[in-house]
Parts: sequence; C-alpha cells; structure tokens
Amino acid sequence: MKAVHYQTYCDKDLVRLLLEDDHLAYLEIYNRHAKGLYVTGCKKLDDKDEVKDLLQDVFVALWQNRYSLTVDTPLPGYLHATMRYMVIKRVVHKKVQTTYLESLKFSTPVKSSATDYLARENELKRIIENEISSLPEKMQEVFRMSREYHLSHKEIAMQLGLSEATVKKHVNNALKSLRVKLGPLLILSGICLTEHFF
Repeated sequence: MKAVHYQTYCDKDLVRLLLEDDHLAYLEIYNRHAKGLYVTGCKKLDDKDEVKDLLQDVFVALWQNRYSLTVDTPLPGYLHATMRYMVIKRVVHKKVQTTYLESLKFSTPVKSSATDYLARENELKRIIENEISSLPEKMQEVFRMSREYHLSHKEIAMQLGLSEATVKKHVNNALKSLRVKLGPLLILSGICLTEHFF
C-alpha cells in the first residue's frame, strides 16, 4: 500500500524523501523515469544491452550522490543530463579505442575519427573549469590546492595563513556552489562531491 501511495508524489517530494534515504522513493523515481532514460540512451547507442548497463549506472550515481541534490533540483533534467553525459563518455572511449587499434593494424598515424566526441568531452571540461574559475578568488585558491594538489586542510591553512576552520568553510562553500551548477558533470568528470575527497 505504501509503494502505491508513492505514485501520487511529485518529483520534488520524491527528492525530499530520497534525501532522507527513503528506498521506496528511490524505487518510485526509477519506475517513473527509467523508460524515458532508456529511450534517450537508445537514440544514441545501437546496443540495447549497453544502454541497460548505462541506465543502471545512472541510478547508482543518483543514489550515491543523492546528498548533492536539493528539493528544487529538476529531477527529469538531472537524470537525462546524466544519461547523455554517460553516453558521450562511453562513445568517446569506444571511438578512441577503435581508432587506436586501427592505427596499429594499418601502421598509419592515428586519424581522429572521434574528433567530434573528443570536442564534446573537452567542452564538458571547459564548462567545469569556467565554473571553478568563477568562484571567489580565495575560495578558488583553496579549492584548487585541495583538489589539484591534494593538500590537507591543515597544510592549506599553514601555507595561506588561514585557520583550518576557514579552509574547511571555503572548500564546503565551493562544493556547494559547484554541486548546484554542475551536479551531473561533477559526477561524470570524476570530481568527488564530498569533502572527504579532499
């Protein structure tokens, strides 16, 4: 009876429950959006089994990164963006791999038949970098020291003459800002969404 009741909830209510670790809300999100995501994947990939694998990856990512959501996150857009970016990354990987193998087979220089897909990959990286660059100067500096140089809060505090609490606040605020703007992209580009990464 409870599962049927969840069918009456709007996406915003389901996200709110998801943030409370509600598995039935998670199941309802899957039942509500999986078919549309599958159709989106099939438009980009010919292999239906591969699309099914990516579909599972989308929902695994949703659960693992649920705390990056807010009740105002547009759930359908978030899920479809995640599927599209996963498809792009899969296609890029396959194209680069195929091109490399062909270059070995014919002993000719690698021809970039994957140029379009690589361009999309680079565009995603550019978008993320632009958002990081738009952070306030000190916050950006702390974030880069933490993310790019893997320095601890204590090490950053010592180098910049800040308190550890201030460093932690900068990192948390940077993550909060980036989560709101780039949630799916951060997940798929390998930038961890939790402070523990730093």
